[in-house]
Amino acid sequence: MAVREVGVLAIGAGPANLALAVAIEESGSAELADSTLLLEQSPDVKWQRDLLMPWARSQVSFLKDLVTLRNPSSRFTFLSFLHEQGRLDEFVNLGTFHPYRWEFSDYLQWVAKSLERVEIRYGARAAQVDPVCGADGSVSGWRVLLTDGDEIRCRDLVVGGGRDPRVPEVFSGLPDDRLIHSAQYRTRIARIPRDEPVRAVVVGGAQSAAEMFYALHENLPHSRVTMLVRSIGLQNYQTSKFVNELFFPSFVDDFYDSPAEVRAQLLDEMRFTNYAGLAPPFLDELYTMLYRQKALGPQRSEVRAMTEVVAARVEDGEVVLDLRDRMSGKTEPLRCDLVLLGTGYDPRKPALVRELAARVGIDEVSVSRAHRVELGDSAWGAVYLQGVNEETHGIADSLISVLAHRSRDILTDLLARRATVESRSV
Repeated sequence: MAVREVGVLAIGAGPANLALAVAIEESGSAELADSTLLLEQSPDVKWQRDLLMPWARSQVSFLKDLVTLRNPSSRFTFLSFLHEQGRLDEFVNLGTFHPYRWEFSDYLQWVAKSLERVEIRYGARAAQVDPVCGADGSVSGWRVLLTDGDEIRCRDLVVGGGRDPRVPEVFSGLPDDRLIHSAQYRTRIARIPRDEPVRAVVVGGAQSAAEMFYALHENLPHSRVTMLVRSIGLQNYQTSKFVNELFFPSFVDDFYDSPAEVRAQLLDEMRFTNYAGLAPPFLDELYTMLYRQKALGPQRSEVRAMTEVVAARVEDGEVVLDLRDRMSGKTEPLRCDLVLLGTGYDPRKPALVRELAARVGIDEVSVSRAHRVELGDSAWGAVYLQGVNEETHGIADSLISVLAHRSRDILTDLLARRATVESRSV
């Protein structure tokens, strides 16, 4: 077992922590950059690894990359990546703000490889986080145990690994080999023979569910696919320029300062900016595909709206879903081989954060505007949460749109706290 000490330890090397790594490299503090380490459980950096279909596009403008809105002259911009790859002219000629998802993922990998001071350790998974406390009981740092037995100690911790996949309780009794969450889609589908005549059911009515529904026709061309949507039908997410101002830092300021009941109401109204809708061009393509099937055959797919799953079980070697029609109230069984869940992610804080809070003795996790967990003024060690603070920072907190601004906020807080700690120790 090896023990190592660093200044800042960031769990996860996804977009959020990469944006922070870039901000730290550009901060002018070589000491901070040289003492920053990112842990990534995978062997490389990939964005939405299991939804990297070749036709899937980012739903966010390339100008909202890791750095442009914070520092447009940075060498880590998406345009700098394209220039270095020799594709800038061609990309400009596409006339789009929305790159392919695989291309944005390649950009993240390029950024990771371009870091000169901040280190990334791959194949490293955090198993447990414990506080390190001083003589007065205040938190002075953190001890992170990895699954390989190594231990890393740090003063400041950043958790940016995202939320845990949400599997609704109704599906909890199905065996793992009959259930695929969108977070596992490409890995799991690749294990099924391409010519297998699978009867697949996709559950969910937003982007990830629709992308799996569409992709199955290519990945398993002999499959029959049913999509179950609880709402009145698939719909676009909101794209109004006025609505999109909720991604501005000024809106996050106002949202954070609002009463909790107001924030809850606004979050519900924000659902159709991200979680409950589809990108308009993709929704059109999906409907066109279904139209072609109906006109030219074979008709292998259907979307069933106003339908919810009330029970799920395995019976005689088949998965049986009991479906309730929300209009008639009638229930009928649907037999299939495989269930795919586009049901999003657990709205609670990730398990690692909940366990950390319990060890510190926090009943409820509260975060500052700078995304720092409130541990009291006496705490020298801090923990920052990225991408899981929608309740206090708005729905944009889980999106790429705010990464550049958020990394600035966390960096500013990190530097300010370090200056305060140093002045206290003089």
